[in-house]
Amino acid sequence: MHLTNSDAKIYVAGHRGMVGRAIWSHLEDAGYTNLIGRTSDELDLRDPAATRAFLEAEQPDVVVLAAARVGGILANDRYPADFIGDNLAIEQSVIRAAHETGVDRLVFLGSTCIYPKRAPQPMSEESLLTGPLEPTNQWYAVAKIAGHKLCEAYRRQHGDDMLTLMPTNLYGPGDDFDLETSHVLPALLRKAHEAKGAAPDGSDASVTLWGSGEPKREFLYVEDLAGAVRFVLETPEAEIREVAPDGMLNVGVGEDLSINDLMALIQDVVGHEGPVEHDESKPDGTPRKLVDTSRMDALGWQAGTSLREGIERTYEWYRAHEDELVAA
Repeated sequence: MHLTNSDAKIYVAGHRGMVGRAIWSHLEDAGYTNLIGRTSDELDLRDPAATRAFLEAEQPDVVVLAAARVGGILANDRYPADFIGDNLAIEQSVIRAAHETGVDRLVFLGSTCIYPKRAPQPMSEESLLTGPLEPTNQWYAVAKIAGHKLCEAYRRQHGDDMLTLMPTNLYGPGDDFDLETSHVLPALLRKAHEAKGAAPDGSDASVTLWGSGEPKREFLYVEDLAGAVRFVLETPEAEIREVAPDGMLNVGVGEDLSINDLMALIQDVVGHEGPVEHDESKPDGTPRKLVDTSRMDALGWQAGTSLREGIERTYEWYRAHEDELVAA
């Protein structure tokens, strides 16, 4: 199955989050008008009965599973039971209900944190489960691995058209800028912004990075991920099975940079000229996380937003929403 007309009914689970919102907007802009969504207050996706009843009533053609409990290293470390428990519950509930109610295609959004800490670079889909995970986000990673394997199991046992996209580190408008729960890019963007003119003498205050700043990371603009979702929804199942028999597709940009270099780029965009310090009592996390995008390349999709352009757009959004974000 693949999308061939704009009347297809598409359920975007998690449509209020950064990723789900971007997917919803992208699909609307592409002419898809029959979109449905529910907030977490309206539908608790951890509840299998409620989830099945919703899909039974709505009968969507497609489900995009972007709903998840997400956060950075600090949040993963502080709330391990929530990260593994809530994500497992959401995945089991939605994927099983999609199967039982006859959804034509499901796209599950995972994360490249599923790959082993010491996986060969760039990380291919075949490196899944070949070594130990990075301990700081293992709870989330285990849940996402389980979600993918559930999709793969339904593909194998029942022939269901279920795909898993594994995006690299995401950022963009609508990101989480809370320093307690955010990922590295939005956290550094906020720190650099707030440090401008914040020193006692009116100069720019310092910004502190966790760890050495030497680990390398790859960053994907969320609008590009939304484009990748639409691309695979419009790609015939046979073409995807040819390059991804397990239904798993990495989504990235094909290049990475160190956290120190990321900080320098953010400083340039923000206009922060203060010093950068390192708190090496904090963990570095995985040394490198660059994904192999060969499968998506073979299908004909590539990201189109440069890191600088994406950071500039994200910073513009942050400045426009700063008051409400800080108040929250």
